[in-house]
Amino acid sequence: MRAWKLRVRAAALALAVAFVTARLQAAVFPQAAWEIRTPEQVGLRTASLDGLRSYLGGRGAVVRNGYLVYTWGNVHEREDVASAAKPLYTFFLFKAVEQGLLWSPGARAGRAGATCLLTLNPSLKHKDSGITFRHMANQMSGYGVREAPGQVFDYNDWQSALFWDTLFLDVWDTSYAAVDAAVLGPQLSSKLRFQDAPTLMAFGTDDRPGRLAISPLDFCRFGLLYLRHGDWNGVRVLSEELALTAVTRPVPREMPRTEAIEADMCPDQRSLGSTVVPDDQIHHDGGYAWGWWVNGRALDGWRRWPHGESNVYAALGHDERRGLAVLPCLDLVVSWNDGRADGMDEILRRLYEAAGRVPVDPPRDVGPALRLRKITGGTVRLEWSGDDGAPRFGEHYHVLRGTDPLGLDLAPGSHPGTALEFTEPVAEDALVFYRVVAASRCEQVSED
Repeated sequence: MRAWKLRVRAAALALAVAFVTARLQAAVFPQAAWEIRTPEQVGLRTASLDGLRSYLGGRGAVVRNGYLVYTWGNVHEREDVASAAKPLYTFFLFKAVEQGLLWSPGARAGRAGATCLLTLNPSLKHKDSGITFRHMANQMSGYGVREAPGQVFDYNDWQSALFWDTLFLDVWDTSYAAVDAAVLGPQLSSKLRFQDAPTLMAFGTDDRPGRLAISPLDFCRFGLLYLRHGDWNGVRVLSEELALTAVTRPVPREMPRTEAIEADMCPDQRSLGSTVVPDDQIHHDGGYAWGWWVNGRALDGWRRWPHGESNVYAALGHDERRGLAVLPCLDLVVSWNDGRADGMDEILRRLYEAAGRVPVDPPRDVGPALRLRKITGGTVRLEWSGDDGAPRFGEHYHVLRGTDPLGLDLAPGSHPGTALEFTEPVAEDALVFYRVVAASRCEQVSED
């Protein structure tokens, strides 16, 4: 038995090294300008991409293997992307946590600048005092409706403005006039070498400040950052675990939609878009994660985009007329603006057609057992068994942890994990929940 365990661990270590080495060797990044290849040079069919251009309209760009391979329209034009900006907001939430400006996405907004939340809605037991940044980033704050934070999903532009103002004006301690130079520039634009000067003041400081204007080419760079798990040409822009958490941990599919009964908001509350009160625009259907739309399954079993794999994720605005989509198993990013409404699934169909690929199913669940035990020094060890005692070729594990079973994130320092155990220090009085899921080489995860 001991020799068997040693062989499994040695094989797992070798697989982890091979996994990371292959990924680093394959990674290509743009410099000041994109390196260009033809579609055929990266395994795509030009005729299929021509069909995508005709179907979608507007302007856009396709990137595969880190190369710019297809464009249409003026891809340098910087324009508002509406709600497709939300993943960029949560990027800056994660950066605030990494830089120690917040202790966690679970930090309460009322203690971080939005002090009006502490005394709001006394008849509802001051429910808004419990709103966290995690709630706001996942549209679960209940702000402006009667339900408590974390109890319902409410896609709401009033709470998005509260999120933006608390995050940038209070946590990052900047202003509308200075946010581009003080935060967007040094934290993102300079690192990804954006070409077309994106701005968080798409319409100026007096008209819905916080709206993002960005070109399709620069938006592709942002998508490529997440496709590369937060790495940019060897520079760690965002931790691997946070980058993957953002696109693999959606709102629980059982989370109900708000009943949309109005509750008080803070005085002089502004909106990033909608003027409807109460605001309740769309349900998540198992597919919303930290501002990204992901290809999850609704309660009825249907996938959001039937023509895409389960790990496809997208930033979408104005009924999908403006967007950014990442197809990890194709190593592909596409961005567009002023396109056709509600076209995401057809976009995916045409991209898989261009690559000559069909979507594949996610990995099997980890099983059959998950065991936790304490060892010396306040450390816990999590152990599990997989099929035949080891991951399949090209697979690894996501170790998820958190203090809320409905809000588990990838454990720091855990990715990519191919061993059958995970060890970390835990305080004596801490209550921590764990879950382990299998993931393919291109980060398709087994579904809850």
